[in-house]
Amino acid sequence: MLKSITRAFGAAVALAVFAAHPAAAQEGKLVLYTSQPNTDAQQTIDAFKARFPKVDITFVRDGTTKIMAKLRAEMAAGSPQADVLLIADSVTMEGLKKEGLLAAHASADVSAYPAGIHDADKTWFATKLITTGIVHHAKAPFVPTAWADLTKPEAKGQVTMPSPLVSGAALIHAATLVGTLPGGWDYYKALKANGALAAGANGAVLKAVASGEKMYGVIVDFMPIREKAKGAPVAFVFPSEGVSAVSEPVAILKSTKNADAAKAFVDFLLSKEGQELALKQGYLAAHPQVDVPAGFPARSAIKLMAFDAAKALAETDANTKTFTDIFGQ
Repeated sequence: MLKSITRAFGAAVALAVFAAHPAAAQEGKLVLYTSQPNTDAQQTIDAFKARFPKVDITFVRDGTTKIMAKLRAEMAAGSPQADVLLIADSVTMEGLKKEGLLAAHASADVSAYPAGIHDADKTWFATKLITTGIVHHAKAPFVPTAWADLTKPEAKGQVTMPSPLVSGAALIHAATLVGTLPGGWDYYKALKANGALAAGANGAVLKAVASGEKMYGVIVDFMPIREKAKGAPVAFVFPSEGVSAVSEPVAILKSTKNADAAKAFVDFLLSKEGQELALKQGYLAAHPQVDVPAGFPARSAIKLMAFDAAKALAETDANTKTFTDIFGQ
C-alpha cells in the first residue's frame, strides 16, 4: 500500500513539474528525424504530445545513414526540415557539432546523470544505453565471461560479429575495445586468427547464433535478450572487462524554427518520465535511477567502457582502414 501511495505521489509530482515548466505552454510545429523503430518513435511522440498537446510534432523515420543523407540534402538546398534529431550514435552527433550545426541547450537538467554520458557543451544528450556484448547458443561448448574468451581454441570458427563497415554500433564497439583492452588492435587480430567472421549487421549475427550456425556472436544487448524471452536458444553475456555502448542521443538543430518546443522535447526525454518510457520499450535507460528491463542484470553488474566520441570521430577513417586490413574486407 505504501509503495502504491509513493508511486502515485511521484507521478503527481512529475505531472506538476511538467505543468509548471515554462515550455508546457509551447505550441507550433516540430519535426523529429529519428532512427528509432517506428513503434518506438510513435510511442515517444504520443508521450510527448500528452504533455505538450499544443505542439504539432511529426517524425520521419529511417536508419541513421539514410536520415543523415536526407538531412544533408536538405541542408545543401538551404531548407532543412528537421528541428530535432534522435539517432543511433554520438559520433555522428559529434560530426554535426564540429560543423556548428547543433544548438546548445544550456539549461537542460542533467544533474541526475553520471559525468561523461552527455556532451559537455550540451549540444547532444544520451537517451539510452544500447550496449554490445556476447551472445552464445545454448549448446555452445562453454559460456564466455570475457572478451578474450572468443579467442579460445574452443571458439575457433564459431564467432560472428557485425562489420564496422556496415554497423555504426560495431564501429563504436571497435573503437571502444581498441582503446580499452591491452594491445589495442591485437584483440581483433586474434579474433581473425581464430576464424571469426565479420559481416553484415546485428540482425545477421542473431540469426546465425540462434540457428546454431555459429555458437558465439558479438551483438547489441536487447536483440538476444528479447529473443531468449520468446524461447530462442540463446543467452547474452555482459563481459567482465566491460561493454561498449551507443546512446541514441538527441540534439536540436541550430536551424530549428521552434527552439522552445525543441528544448521541451529534449527535456522530456531526459526526464524521469521520458527515461521510464525507454524502459517500457525494453531498453536500458541512460538515467541511473530507472530500473533495468526484464532479462538484464542489475545496473551494478553492467560495466561501461570509457568512450570519447570526439576522438572516435577523428579516428573513424583510420579505424575503418585498420579493421579492413585485418579482416580483408
